[in-house]
Formats: sequence, structure tokens, C-alpha cells
Amino acid sequence: MTANSAVYRLRAPNPSVMTGEGTNTYFIFDGDIAFLIDPGPEIPEHSEAMLDALGDRTLKGILLTHMHPDHSPAANAIKAATNAPVYGIPPDPLDTIQDHSVTVDHTLGDGEILSLGSLTVEAVTTPGHTSNHLCFWLSSEQMVFTGDHIMQGSTVVIVPPFGDMQDYLSSLEKLKKYPLKSIAPAHGELIFSPVDEINRLVAHRRSRECKVVQGLENQGWISLEDLTTIVYADVHESLHGLASRSLHAHLIKLLKEGRVTEKATLWQLND
Repeated sequence: MTANSAVYRLRAPNPSVMTGEGTNTYFIFDGDIAFLIDPGPEIPEHSEAMLDALGDRTLKGILLTHMHPDHSPAANAIKAATNAPVYGIPPDPLDTIQDHSVTVDHTLGDGEILSLGSLTVEAVTTPGHTSNHLCFWLSSEQMVFTGDHIMQGSTVVIVPPFGDMQDYLSSLEKLKKYPLKSIAPAHGELIFSPVDEINRLVAHRRSRECKVVQGLENQGWISLEDLTTIVYADVHESLHGLASRSLHAHLIKLLKEGRVTEKATLWQLND
């Protein structure tokens, strides 16, 4: 249970390096009706826990921040049990990292309002982690459900080509337009200093970009793998495989800005 009576959290039993203690699933309740955000992986005991928490309420919709395998597959079981429609943005057909087993019944647009009794939830498009990522703004509580856009205690992996670093930074700034009191992430605990957290994440990415530029200086042409060992020298080498994905996203951002050149999987800083 969160600190707010309108919102109830369940944590899926899928702990890992990528998911932390597990994926957070959230209910928004208003009397005898509810929305469900990110039902998580298809684990029978988690589906049972969601249905138990729903009780006799009517589920008005299943809201997906995006469709990675730790966020969306259980939507099939919950929809089968409740007949609730699925809201979100379908993934690109070529995005093999995302879950394509779930059918989105209603594709959400930026700023689209979903009504739940006396409550309203606004869909906020936040591409970056994925091209189809959404956050959900619960205005009555000044709370935003951020999926993997913002995670407590960890940074987000940006995986090109469907993840985009410039989009991610722009999406972070976009959330600051809302009068935030708290962030409800898909991994970790509630965040009660939302603007400070957003500024910290932006500063971290800018700092990492500076390290990328510094790492390219005086190197000539260099591979992504070799550059990863330089830029992420402060990260354990067991995580360099993941780190190289975000590094690639940084390089693509710099490429779009004309600051680097790519040739045959090698990279070089422009004069």
C-alpha cells in the first residue's frame, strides 16, 4: 500500500539486476472502479494477487507504460479475467526487445485524458527508454507513474534504435511542466522530491556525455567496446554489456549533432 489511499501497489516476484526487487504494479481506485498500470510479467501468483486486490471492483482499463517483458505480458491474463481494455502505444514491429503478445485496444495520444469516476489520468508520451513509452499523470494526487522512464535507485538503459538519448532528456524536462509531488516508478520506492530527481538524472546524463567526449579525445577511430571500458571505468565490467547500449545512445545523439563521425562500427570525435 502506498502513502495514498487512492493508489495501491503490488510488486511482482521477478527480482533481477534489471528489475531490482521486482516490477511495481499499481492500481488506482475510485470507489468500486479501478485502473491497473503495468500488470507485469506473466507469473500466475502475481496475476492472482492482482485479481485479489481488485476484489469486486470493476477494472475499467489496463494501462501500459511500455511493453517490455517485465511490464506487459500479464495483461493477457487480467484482460481474460476482467474483460478490461488495454491502453498504451503498440511497439514498433521490428523492436524485438518488447513484448508483442499483448494487443492494445486503444492507442493513447499525448495529453489524452482517461476518466475514472471523479478521477482523471492523463497519458504523457515520454519516448526515450523506448519509442512507445508513456507516463501517467494522476492530477488529484499530483503523482506521475513513470514506468521505466524514471526508476528509483537506478538509471535507465537506453537501447538504440528504438531508445533515443535526446528523446529521453527531452521527456525528462517535459515532466517538470507538471506540479509534481511524487513519482511512482516501476522499480523501487516512491520518490517525494520529483524535480530534484529529474534534475539529478539530467545532470547524470550530461556528465556521462562529457565523459564520452573526453573518452573520444586523442583516440582516433575507436570501437564501441573499447570506448565503453574508458567511459564506464567507474562501473563494474560485468555491467559493461548493458552500459555499452546507453553509450551507443549517447554516440547517436552526438552523431545527430554533428559532433562525432561513425565509420564501419568505429567512432571518432570531430574537430
